[in-house]
Amino acid sequence: MFSKVFSSQTNLLDAHIIDIEVDISKGLHKFSVVGLPDKAVEESRDRVSAAIKNSGFKSPKSRNQKIVIALAPANIKKEGPNFDLGIALAYLLATEEIEFNPSDKIFLGELALDGKLRKIKGVLPLVKKAKEEGFKEIYLPKENVLEGALIEGIEVYGVENLSQLLKHLNIGLKNKELIKPQPLTKIKLDNLNYEIDFCDIKGQETAKRGLEISAAGGHNIAMFGPPGTGKTMLAKAFCYVLPPLSFDDILEVTSIHSVAGVLSKGIITHPPLRSPHHTSSHVSVVGGGTFPKPGEVTLAHKGVLFVDEFPEFNRQVIDSLRQPLEDKIISISRAKGTAVFPANFILIATMNPCPCGNYQSKHECTCSSNQINNYQRKISGPIVDRIDMWTEVSKIEYSKLSEKTNNGDSTELIRTRVVKARQKQKERFGSEKTNSDMSAKDIEKYIQLSPQVKELLNKSAQNINLSARAYHKIIKLSRTIADLDNSNEILIKHLMEALTYRPKNKN
Repeated sequence: MFSKVFSSQTNLLDAHIIDIEVDISKGLHKFSVVGLPDKAVEESRDRVSAAIKNSGFKSPKSRNQKIVIALAPANIKKEGPNFDLGIALAYLLATEEIEFNPSDKIFLGELALDGKLRKIKGVLPLVKKAKEEGFKEIYLPKENVLEGALIEGIEVYGVENLSQLLKHLNIGLKNKELIKPQPLTKIKLDNLNYEIDFCDIKGQETAKRGLEISAAGGHNIAMFGPPGTGKTMLAKAFCYVLPPLSFDDILEVTSIHSVAGVLSKGIITHPPLRSPHHTSSHVSVVGGGTFPKPGEVTLAHKGVLFVDEFPEFNRQVIDSLRQPLEDKIISISRAKGTAVFPANFILIATMNPCPCGNYQSKHECTCSSNQINNYQRKISGPIVDRIDMWTEVSKIEYSKLSEKTNNGDSTELIRTRVVKARQKQKERFGSEKTNSDMSAKDIEKYIQLSPQVKELLNKSAQNINLSARAYHKIIKLSRTIADLDNSNEILIKHLMEALTYRPKNKN
């Protein structure tokens, strides 16, 4: 007796269709799973047997028969409990206890011992792959159905338990109970509730302006200054000025978080914020492991990676940001292969001038010159060069903290200007690309500098010894400032402002 149904699993951030083949022959009882299963897949024998028994059928373990479950292709390692539902249906088909046509259907879900389906991760790329492969129907746990129904062109069914699905599928039943397919999920952009509004932060107009430019053009920014001056508050307020994600970005970001198993709040419609602690390991930040998994830089894709106390991170972690900051991807090589994950994020880094934070302030600094040098050297030249903007967050006078005066523009007003600047970039590039994403070829194609601006740029570059990368970053930053100013050309004032954001004590 033989049967075959289809399931799917994620591998890195991609999905693969998995054939579940069942062969049953007479003999002493044996239940084996082949096809590079991990421990979770091997244990499906017990989960499936109990679920079948508790759904009103005879348990596979109570019969004298040899059961072989083959998961194909055999060269891909099978991980997780996704195959439980497919294995159960394939077994019942092979024993001819149920009858249905599985050729255009995909089955995903972990079975509890009583037959209920538990939530799984990575649903969005799995549904997308099923549609691309020409499948017409996909059956998921009820908790995953809203995520799966984001994909148009395939019928998505939410299933509560094995019995319910059998009553829907089984042709031999007289009183079938059909499950209705889930309507296409419509994305609603909820209004953001600002935990921190820019106008709640006293002073720091220079830093606020820098963050507005960073949001408008997708530029990386570093804020430095003594502790307690508002660097963390500014970084947290930053996310609320970013425009919502496009539909394609929503699918991509939600897929990444779903595969990583961190999709706790449903569909992600706004740029994500990831804030790893400075004690985080290299693997947790960049990703990796025996079978590479995405790290914080990938979870921050299309959003913000906030690194507080930047020099306190391990030197290996800091230097590993070179590739994602330059290429917008992270490549992880291991003995079993190489994985490439997307990592297009805005970096917001904060740092103190020295370990105690009181360097060059009225307070007495307790750090030795050697400690200060070691602290500042943690940020290597190549990393400094990859950060577009450096802005100081200075100490505020105590008298200003108690004043009830206007503290600058609100988050809503800044966000409006950022959205307008992003729209100009969308019209310029014909895509969701930002100014910071421009290559050298894009700069030649889209940016024409006047002779006066070009002369000033070249003189300034020579005076402050800019690298070729920093030279291009100044042009891209100037273009963003001009976009915020609603100017079609980069003027001298735009270039002068961009030059003020280069680090003063680096290069």
